[in-house]
Order: sequence, then structure tokens, then C-alpha cells
Amino acid sequence: MESPQEMIGEGNVNARVRVLIAKPGLDGHDRGAKVIARALRDAGMEVIYTGLRQTPDMIAEAALQEDVQVVGLSILSGAHLALVPRIREALDANGLQDVYLIVGGIIPEQDYESLREMGVAGIFGPGASTDSIASFIRGLLAEPQTGV
Repeated sequence: MESPQEMIGEGNVNARVRVLIAKPGLDGHDRGAKVIARALRDAGMEVIYTGLRQTPDMIAEAALQEDVQVVGLSILSGAHLALVPRIREALDANGLQDVYLIVGGIIPEQDYESLREMGVAGIFGPGASTDSIASFIRGLLAEPQTGV
């Protein structure tokens, strides 16, 4: 598999940027995930939305099949500390160690450091602008990867 930087090519960070947006766990609220998916698409990225109630294995399988560079998780249930490590492990087990993981939703600030230690590259709470999320993703993919 090509590295994320090889996939986007020199000087064109929107070329082939592929993002998977997933709703893990039992949370049934997906409006925010759909808003983000549409905004990233409007920003020129290819976006795959998995729908509601995805298991870690389902998310990892979709990421593998869709050959994404970034997996964005929308978690409003408060289960982020339980779900994120299982999703990172499932991604890694599928050879997707180079895929970035970002998380959005209701995430208390005191959990940010734990999430970063679990391999989360970016955390976006309520009120984060869609432009800032798109810019963050472009920035991730423009920098040489030093390990997720």
C-alpha cells in the first residue's frame, strides 16, 4: 500500500484524499457525521460514510476495502475511551498502521491526552468548523508520516 503522502502526490493534497467517516457503537445520532462527510466532500475529498452502529471490525474492514488515508469517528455516546483502542487495534490488525484516526463528538478535554496516546491524530469537539477539520486532514497528509 502506498503511503498517504505518495497517494496525494506532490503539491496536490486533494488528489485521492480518501476519508472514511464512521459511527461506532450504539449511538444513533448521525447528523454531525453527515455534515462532516458532506463538508469534506465539498472540500474535494472522497468520503465514505459507513452509517450507524458500526463495530470496530466493520470500520477496519471498510477502511481496508476503501483504501482510505483517514478514519474519522463520530462518537456522542461517551464510549470513546472504550471504542477508540478497539478500532485502532482492528485497523492495525488489518495492516492499516499508516491510516490516521481522528475523532469528533462529545469528548471531554480531560480525555484528549488518553486519546492521543491511543493513536488519535486529531480531536474535534462541538463547534469545530468544517473548514478547520478539512485543513487539519490536508495538513496531516502533507507532512511526512512519522508513525501513527
